[in-house]
Amino acid sequence: MTLEHMIAFNAVLIVSILSPGAAFLMAVRSTVSNGRRAGIATGLGLGLMASLWTLCALLGMDAVFAYFPWAFATLKIGGAAYLIYLAVATWRGAKQPVTAGTKPHGRAFMDGFLVNLGNPKSVLFAAAVLVVVFPPNLSGPEIGLVWLNHLILEILFYTGCAFVLSASAARARYLRAKPHLDRIAALLLGGLGLKLLLQR
Repeated sequence: MTLEHMIAFNAVLIVSILSPGAAFLMAVRSTVSNGRRAGIATGLGLGLMASLWTLCALLGMDAVFAYFPWAFATLKIGGAAYLIYLAVATWRGAKQPVTAGTKPHGRAFMDGFLVNLGNPKSVLFAAAVLVVVFPPNLSGPEIGLVWLNHLILEILFYTGCAFVLSASAARARYLRAKPHLDRIAALLLGGLGLKLLLQR
């Protein structure tokens, strides 16, 4: 494994993180609704699980899913159900006022962790990227380095987002538009859940 391999992996990973999806929506809502610390905690959960999917891909979890399709189906259905649950809860709470700091940080972390746990397609995506980017038969330390690199990049991104979005001006704009933004987020989360459920 060379520096060029890591640069290529990070470039693909950054594009993936920046793509709008359930993880980014969860991080934004957590930060503007519950403050910077909750946003960082959510990002830690999101980043940890995303990096664990990469670790699973490096260790051959995609092959396990190929041999045991029921395991993939179980994770996919559970993940889709959780996203749809979040969508319904977000829609119902769209008009409710926000009380700062109401979500415990442990709960914020678990929300982030579960959102990315519920997306087993991440391991298949990671496996496809890893096959293209890295040479075969990485050593144990190299696998650990790729996993740690992924984790650090995710944490830096979501922590940066939490600092930007927790600024008073950004939070004030969010609160003014909260009913509309929450309903848009609910539709996106629900759509992602249905897409995950229906895709093969």
